[in-house]
Amino acid sequence: MQQTNTKKTALVLGATGGVGGEVARLLVARGWQVKALHRSPEKVAEANDGLQWLAGDAMNRADVVKAAAGAKLIVHAVNPPGYRNWGALVLPMIDNTIAAAQATGARILLPGTVYNYGPDVLPDIHEDSAQNPVTRKGAIRVEMERRLQNAGVPVLIVRAGDFFGPKAGNSWFDQGLVKPGKEITAISNPAAPGVGHQWAYLPDVAETMVRLVERSEQLPLFARYQMDGHWDADGTQFAAAIARAAGKPGLKASAFPWWLLTLAQPFVPVFRELLEMRYLWRQPVRMSNARLLAVLGSEPHTPLDEAIRHSLQGLGCLPTDVSTTDAQVAHAALK
Repeated sequence: MQQTNTKKTALVLGATGGVGGEVARLLVARGWQVKALHRSPEKVAEANDGLQWLAGDAMNRADVVKAAAGAKLIVHAVNPPGYRNWGALVLPMIDNTIAAAQATGARILLPGTVYNYGPDVLPDIHEDSAQNPVTRKGAIRVEMERRLQNAGVPVLIVRAGDFFGPKAGNSWFDQGLVKPGKEITAISNPAAPGVGHQWAYLPDVAETMVRLVERSEQLPLFARYQMDGHWDADGTQFAAAIARAAGKPGLKASAFPWWLLTLAQPFVPVFRELLEMRYLWRQPVRMSNARLLAVLGSEPHTPLDEAIRHSLQGLGCLPTDVSTTDAQVAHAALK
């Protein structure tokens, strides 16, 4: 008798990125069959990553629909590289993902952001807070979620603070606080003095997402959850953890050079995007995870010093500690 493949199948768009990569690897570890779409899969595929790499473009609807065949989950974690043509590409890509989900009945998993929210609802944000963004990027994110809500397919949105992690890709952590590939000799703090900020360790984010996916039967058709992550109450705790990891506990953070972004933003697209979000650093921003706790009972949470150390190691700012494996990090996140 022919055996039936009982593995659940997921399609990950953006598997080379921070969130997409973490979720893809965790799904494989949980026994999922994971397909990943890339324009040049031969350049990114690794022999031991466990992913089925497919040639295709997230901007091509036929490619996405074909790749999603048989999938129960589509992870939409794709973004234009370097934020180039972000406004023109993001909405067509989410439309293609929606079309693929409508064809297969798959649930869409979208990593959410705080960009949807304007100063009118800060500092305390709930899943049902009004979305009145004051930036172009925020308005596009709101439209993405509006289209998802009206798509008639299962949707899961998980919103978290600013990402950091060993493989986070472009983030405030590696673009604002430290310099990748360099020894820690200085730390920058983008926040105004005394202003708190919310951070999210990527392995914790992936674990939270996958746990929710595993409870899909309990979720509403359009499900939104927020993570608490790591709350830095006054902007000093994150910098102190970086200093401890670097073996320089006396190292203090200096003010982030916003003036430099202002000068360079006409020539560097990513600087324009960072500058547009400055309002999120001028006052505290914190999302409640009460709804998440009601479903999961607890939120995956790696201790700050451990998360910071592994993030800096991943960025090449610290030597790799061979005594601590990725498996141990994942185990710590489950505690």
